[in-house]
Amino acid sequence: MTGTLYLCATPIGNLGDMTPRVIDTLRTVDVIAAEDTRNSLRLLNHFDIHTPMTSYHEHNKVEKARTLAEQLLAGKNIALITDAGTPAISDPGEVLVRLCLDRGIPVTSLPGPSACITALTLSGLPARRFCFEGFLPADKKERREVLEELAEESRTMIMYEAPHRLKRTLEELLDVLGDREITLCRELTKRFETVLPVTLEKAVDMYREQEPRGEYVLVIRGKSREEKRREEIAVWKDMSIADHMEYYRKQGMDDKTAMKQVARDRGVGKREIYDCIKK
Repeated sequence: MTGTLYLCATPIGNLGDMTPRVIDTLRTVDVIAAEDTRNSLRLLNHFDIHTPMTSYHEHNKVEKARTLAEQLLAGKNIALITDAGTPAISDPGEVLVRLCLDRGIPVTSLPGPSACITALTLSGLPARRFCFEGFLPADKKERREVLEELAEESRTMIMYEAPHRLKRTLEELLDVLGDREITLCRELTKRFETVLPVTLEKAVDMYREQEPRGEYVLVIRGKSREEKRREEIAVWKDMSIADHMEYYRKQGMDDKTAMKQVARDRGVGKREIYDCIKK
């Protein structure tokens, strides 16, 4: 029979967050695939778990995924753990999960700690709609493109950042997004957990005076619909009604439909647009 891949969430700081179900699973599977076996060994020793481990990380994720899939097809049960938190989130585990699903190998997730969700719930920012960006790309051009896309994002945004890159990232966010509310979360679930709700401008100023320490989760307020609407109205007001009408005609609208859209864009009645056109 085919084995099962278990995605096991591990503590992001506080060992008390390890669930009994994860502990039992790690003890009973045939193999534990760990992002860093040295780091995970401390965790397993703490809970008296002696299951064999194998490394599965960013640099071997494709080749090793095939090896693990073959072991699963041969009937072995495998648990996947990351250094901290839930596997497959900003983690090479997604490659293995995709391969298993493609090959019909059962995959199940044992829920538990997740830094992005923990930070979101602590942020005080809207949590009904949110998007997770993980770490921003290292490539300068790609990074700028991602930031420009996020500038129009209306959902609350969550991203990770290392301390040595935090200052640069905050400056870039301020430059592209403008001054937004942001909650900086660091050392989550640990003794010196810090949750700091500020603005991007204040955050940039603050870290000019002090060095960032610890891993950060940044939670940023999205652009509100009101803000978007004000920006759209400002754009249309700089355009003549005739040019505005022509803009929609070029998209294939007839005059009646274009007139309705122009009136909606400018926040006026259709009659006003009609009168301007007829002059």
